[in-house]
Amino acid sequence: MTKITPQPGIMDIALYQGGAAHVEGVSNVVKLSSNENPFGPCDAAVKAFEAAGRSLHRYPSSDHAELRAAISNVYNLDAERIICGAGSDEIIAFLCQAYAGVGDEVIHTVHGFAMYAISARAAGATPVEVQEQSRVTDVDAILAACTERTKLVFIANPNNPTGTMIAMPEIERLAQGIPEQAILVLDGAYAEYVDGYDGGAALVEARENVVMTRTFSKIYGLGGLRVGWGYGPKHIIDVLNRIRGPFNVSEAAQSAAVAAVKDQAYVTQCRDANAKWRDWLAHALGEHGVPSDVSLANFILARFASEEEAGACDIYLQSQGLIVRRVKGYNLPNALRITVGDEASCRQVAHAVGQFKGGAR
Repeated sequence: MTKITPQPGIMDIALYQGGAAHVEGVSNVVKLSSNENPFGPCDAAVKAFEAAGRSLHRYPSSDHAELRAAISNVYNLDAERIICGAGSDEIIAFLCQAYAGVGDEVIHTVHGFAMYAISARAAGATPVEVQEQSRVTDVDAILAACTERTKLVFIANPNNPTGTMIAMPEIERLAQGIPEQAILVLDGAYAEYVDGYDGGAALVEARENVVMTRTFSKIYGLGGLRVGWGYGPKHIIDVLNRIRGPFNVSEAAQSAAVAAVKDQAYVTQCRDANAKWRDWLAHALGEHGVPSDVSLANFILARFASEEEAGACDIYLQSQGLIVRRVKGYNLPNALRITVGDEASCRQVAHAVGQFKGGAR
């Protein structure tokens, strides 16, 4: 028997399951399982990516200077306090690797993003799951769970897969109340979908214990290129850069991201379209007896009477060429997460759910 064994905690990690993209025996499917922008990236990002193809023999920039400068200009941030990664997932992993280890605890909420617990375990730390209040982050519950072993507290705002969010005063209260050795990480993957929300940037500026993560995978439509970034106190960003690989973001990805972040008119267009069809879809599903919380992201968490009904609806939707996401792994067995697509796909989903609820099953 082999004596080769992984570090403690690694085998406790359940493999991450991405949103499905295919249904056996069904062609022309509509993928609504991964919260992707149905309109794709802006034209400028596509052109930048194509142009980068002429330089594939060159190593990418190792300091991401042009991309950090572009992010800095658009969001009015200090470029020296920005770090870029292969998606915001990598920034999350860096934080766990740098600040949490054996004997330490990493807090996340019961319906929080799966990578928080995965990255904690990969670093040898213990993930601590905290209950939410009706699928909304509960600051008091998080503070009650904090101990002298707490090193990181992760919350997504808006949250995935619930779509709910808490107001800035509550986030400030959380930042103020966590132990002095802990870092509050605000995952802002869906921040751009909330008009006027800075994702916590002002709080990062005001404190020494808050880090914000963001991504180009959602509203910017660059999920296939894996570009994310973080913003935090200089002392934390300096630590993260010491463990970051020198060429962790490809040149093509950086070029596309620079072009994408500069096209804020396109971001506004996508935000407005998402808000319109998100509200329409939530209302339409509600009329079919499928409620959902008010979502501030680009998806709806559709709730059913039971796990069996949610599963049956998912199977029926697949038969109609509609792929959504089961979220039992996020402790929501009675729900389906449905990405807000374009008008046609939203109408298809609403019609299919109506057929299912009306007895088409």
